Amino acid sequence: MKRRAGYILAAGVLAGCVQPAPIPPPPSPAPVQEPPRPAQPVRAEFEIEGQLSQGGLIVGRAPSNAVGLTLDGKPVRLDGDGRFVIGFDRDQSARSVLTATLADGRTATRALVVAPRAWDIEHVGIARRPGGASEDYLRIREGELARINAARAVDSPAGGWRQDFIWPATGRISGRFGSQRIYRGEPGSYHSGVDVAPGAGAPVVAPADGMVVLAGPPMFSLEGNLVIIDHGMGLNSAFLHLAQVNVRQGQSVRQGQSIGTVGSSGRATGPHLHWSVKWNDARLDPQLLAGPMAR
Repeated sequence: MKRRAGYILAAGVLAGCVQPAPIPPPPSPAPVQEPPRPAQPVRAEFEIEGQLSQGGLIVGRAPSNAVGLTLDGKPVRLDGDGRFVIGFDRDQSARSVLTATLADGRTATRALVVAPRAWDIEHVGIARRPGGASEDYLRIREGELARINAARAVDSPAGGWRQDFIWPATGRISGRFGSQRIYRGEPGSYHSGVDVAPGAGAPVVAPADGMVVLAGPPMFSLEGNLVIIDHGMGLNSAFLHLAQVNVRQGQSVRQGQSIGTVGSSGRATGPHLHWSVKWNDARLDPQLLAGPMAR
């Protein structure tokens, strides 16, 4: 009995003291190593595309680490990606210089050769019409021009300047940018836009995205029903002599969206659309922006 009891006791001791070996926790997974991202290429040169000519427009990108840009010493805006837009006036000189100021204080330059153009110049053997505008008209016109200049000075975040422009109306071109009359040696004002005559009531659409910065009423004495669209970065379009205006000031518009109809309001000899484009103070040739007209 003692042996049996001792056996039972021993068995009990074994049963109570021997524990199974603990299961080790699974090993922690090794951290996933993300592949290194390729370094962004550093642009040491200017990238430029567009029309390097009088009345033309270029869109470009400055060197990667540019913090400022000038054209012939005048500031040019850069967007967050270092892109810019520059327009050349009808009488732009043949040579200009782009200068980028880099983050380390150095500068990078790019010489621009602006091609001259042969304008349609008509020499007339008569003197310009004598006399001038009345004081009442000049007073009215002063207020109108102030309103137009204020609209053109609006700096909207529109991105239409990045787009390829389309024609706002299609039809016969009845007036070309840059044409001018010389009256017995005295030059008159040159034509500041392009005239399109598709017929009264034809639709007029936005040539690129933008914000409407001016839309009548009231009607202007010269321009009639006028709409101005800011495309961003100092680039804007004006649409004159409209019969109907379909947009309001402050409205965002998309390329191809209706903005009005062709008319003959203001000082116009017949129904047509006068489309003018400006970059800051430079007047541009809309035909260069829109390219050949598809009908």
